[in-house]
Amino acid sequence: MISVDLRGRRALVAGVADDVGFGFAIARALADAGAAVCLACWPPALGIFETLLRRGKLDASRRLSDGRELQFERIYPLDAAYDSMDDVPADVRDNRRYSGRGDFTISGLAQRMKEEFVPPQLDILVHCLANGPEVHKPLLETSRQGYLAAVSVSSYSLVSMVRNFAPLMPRGGSVLSLTYLAAERVIPGYGGGMSSAKAAMEADTRYLAFQAGRKYGLRINTISAGPVATRAASVTGVINEIVDYYAANAPLPEQLTTNEVASVAAFLASPLASAVTGTTLYVDKGFHAMGKALGDSKDHL
Repeated sequence: MISVDLRGRRALVAGVADDVGFGFAIARALADAGAAVCLACWPPALGIFETLLRRGKLDASRRLSDGRELQFERIYPLDAAYDSMDDVPADVRDNRRYSGRGDFTISGLAQRMKEEFVPPQLDILVHCLANGPEVHKPLLETSRQGYLAAVSVSSYSLVSMVRNFAPLMPRGGSVLSLTYLAAERVIPGYGGGMSSAKAAMEADTRYLAFQAGRKYGLRINTISAGPVATRAASVTGVINEIVDYYAANAPLPEQLTTNEVASVAAFLASPLASAVTGTTLYVDKGFHAMGKALGDSKDHL
């Protein structure tokens, strides 16, 4: 029987802020397959996450399939808007939500893992980072600042993370990110430059797969996940409408779950996917294949 086996591997899942999003589900799936899991959380959300964890509010979500409890090897602060502390503005450095967190930049996190673990320090890197401060605005009304912020955190951060973490990873290591169909089709309500950020991520996945594959032997893939009504997605204001539309018109007419996306992530992170790289893999109940809505038609054939 073929199964996903990640025993002896270490994963870093960046972009976890709660237990209902894709990041937490992927962390749980990787741990279920035997991987040691580290998290990287946005500093302003990290304190709340640590409090929920300490008070046992996440215990039910941490239950693995064999009854074990998901344990995090490390939980790091990470603000993926910054490559190094030299990039951090004074008002951010002095913000109480960042104080005492040390170096929370991408290069700072890579350095911490380099110092805390023996080589290879990391086998699996999962990028679940996205932020569009003007996501509720149509692209036509998005400011330059809002647009660049969306691209910076949501897509360029992947480039920076591969550059900083690739030297810590062995040949055959896996890098995975999350994208969305708005990268290639119009999704009304998904604004603020986020569609452009996802398009950039898919292009970057191909280029990084080639460059990091040749230089480091790494595999770089991205999952184009269907919509799930997570807290992060709620900022669009239209997520429930989009979820219902997908469920009504997809070849598999049902709502997607974070666990279904997480299972594919575990596969892509494993040796079973050793020949898969540079790929955008759709996990959306087949919605991406549709060219026309069903509307009121009762004919599903």
